[in-house]
Amino acid sequence: MAPTGHEKSEMRWFLSKIQDAFRGGKINVEKTYKLLEKLHIQCNYVHVKHIFKDNDRQKQGKITIEEFRSIYRIIAHREEIVEIFNAYSANRRILFESNLIQFLTQEQYETETTKNIASEIIQKYEPIDEVKKAHQLSLEGFTRYIYSSECLLFKQECTRVYQDMTYPLNDYFISSSHNTYLVSDQLVGRSDLWGYVSALVKGCRCLEIDCWDGSQAEPVVYHGYTLTSKLLFKTVIQAIHKYAFMTSEYPVVLSLENHCSTAQQEVMAAILQTTFGDSLLSDILDDFPDSLPSPEALKFKVLVKNKKIGTLKETHERIGSDKHGKVGMWEEEAETEDEEESKTEETDDSSLPRDSQGRETETKKALGITLFSNKKKIRKLKIALALSDLVIYTKAEKFRSFQYSRQNQQFNENNSIGETQARKLSKLRVNEFIFHTRKFITRIYPKATRTDSSNFNPQEFWNIGCQMVALNFQTPGLPMDLQNGKFLDNGGSGYILKPQFLRDTKSQFNPNDSIKDNDPIAITIRLISGIQLPVSSSSSYKPDSLVIIEVFGVPNDRIKRQTRVVKKNAFSPRWNETFTFIIQVPELALLRFVVETSGLIAGNEFLGQYTLPVLCMSKGNFLKSYRRVPLFSRTGESLEPASLFMYVWYVR
Repeated sequence: MAPTGHEKSEMRWFLSKIQDAFRGGKINVEKTYKLLEKLHIQCNYVHVKHIFKDNDRQKQGKITIEEFRSIYRIIAHREEIVEIFNAYSANRRILFESNLIQFLTQEQYETETTKNIASEIIQKYEPIDEVKKAHQLSLEGFTRYIYSSECLLFKQECTRVYQDMTYPLNDYFISSSHNTYLVSDQLVGRSDLWGYVSALVKGCRCLEIDCWDGSQAEPVVYHGYTLTSKLLFKTVIQAIHKYAFMTSEYPVVLSLENHCSTAQQEVMAAILQTTFGDSLLSDILDDFPDSLPSPEALKFKVLVKNKKIGTLKETHERIGSDKHGKVGMWEEEAETEDEEESKTEETDDSSLPRDSQGRETETKKALGITLFSNKKKIRKLKIALALSDLVIYTKAEKFRSFQYSRQNQQFNENNSIGETQARKLSKLRVNEFIFHTRKFITRIYPKATRTDSSNFNPQEFWNIGCQMVALNFQTPGLPMDLQNGKFLDNGGSGYILKPQFLRDTKSQFNPNDSIKDNDPIAITIRLISGIQLPVSSSSSYKPDSLVIIEVFGVPNDRIKRQTRVVKKNAFSPRWNETFTFIIQVPELALLRFVVETSGLIAGNEFLGQYTLPVLCMSKGNFLKSYRRVPLFSRTGESLEPASLFMYVWYVR
């Protein structure tokens, strides 16, 4: 049968793109990979190498132009996508604009200005000029559209800042890091500037800095009373200054764990002022004398979170005065034996390493600490006024009780609560906890026994409105997958507006109760296939693969489903399995996809994952479409083109 006009056009286009590469004869696998890239076909080199080997008929490590065409078809013309294309193409060669409109309306649920959208798709993705001029879409163009960002499960609107950023700071979830300077464990690990740089690049907006006296009047950053290495405070601040607003323009909070003498506190204050200049917030904003400003009002600002002496009014009156040598005294109840364990540097003397006992006593003397009473310990700290006056809207205040906070806590005072105490409070006094987080910024940090830098599940504290759930960013795993997935939202700005029921003081929301007034959603996912799944270094090229789909949110929404195992196929496993999830509180829910290899002896092995907020996959109240889910590595790096292909129904 003679080729049709469409077939001739496709062949001319294909040869025009590749024939130069074959002028010298056959090509090897490296040139094959580069040629596929030239044709804008994303591919994994490992997969290309194995497909090349299967199509190299002479087994000489080089292929002909016809063999390359076979390889191209295997990689670019995936069976499941060809099936969809053929269902709307009368001749199985081309989609007329009317066919494309029909596909977009029936499958992608594009109901508004569909003709314009179809025309844009053709102009954007059709690579063959003759086909494009005829307002048609070939299989080549259709494939490129399906692989594009327009068909990702994560909706495009969420890739930019779209939420109202004019609410007070306490109305937002804020991406937060714990002991940001560490890049491994908490006891002997290395401190590194990369901890700050990588966190900021990921959109983190609250960084922790543990500050101690260093030699030659230079404060240092490290995990006190441990063998972790040290960084100069000055270089840490310089690194933060360089990367602070590279990913997000919204405010950065520097959470200082201050263990320095007053002399070196003054050095810290000078470094902060010199490095950040006008970006450092050092006075109340005119419009916010007695309430927290919004992220919008604090754009490109750096806030210091630390203990503070006196009031904001007194701070304002001291602007421009000489504060050198001026010191205030801070008093607070220290941890007792009955209280939840705190950070390593706040534990009892007996738990400290022997060689640090003397150093701790010296530090306490320098800070003017007085301890008395076996049960109640009062800690007195000297705070340099120069550093204290840099604390405006983020004053660190020890949490005593919800009742005390209701009666005494000021709008600019923040609490840090260890995960163990926070978990107990969330179970015993959940309504009071939520009331507290509606008014005050609350930071949750990992317990001291997590010396391996492991993390807790942050979801349980987001469920009760905690703004700063601080995690060890250096430790990959489920908690960081949830963290990274949640903060994909709102343009990756590091600030996400809390749901109305976590902001409204009249709301009776309780994450542990069945929800009566909320509007649930139903999500049905037909998981069709995997696209060039990552190949495990410890398994064969053709592993047995499966997918786990999980919902994280309030306890009643927590669910986990799993596909069957597809044997010996990492390039194009087909599942065609359907799962339905009813989600009661979608505002707090995250959807997580995990791909694993199945192993009977060694157990399953992680291949890739993707996590996103449930509401970042919606289109109004209804969604129905083919979607692609990109996969990320355990450490959060993109594994493109590795992805999952699915059809999604979403009804609210």
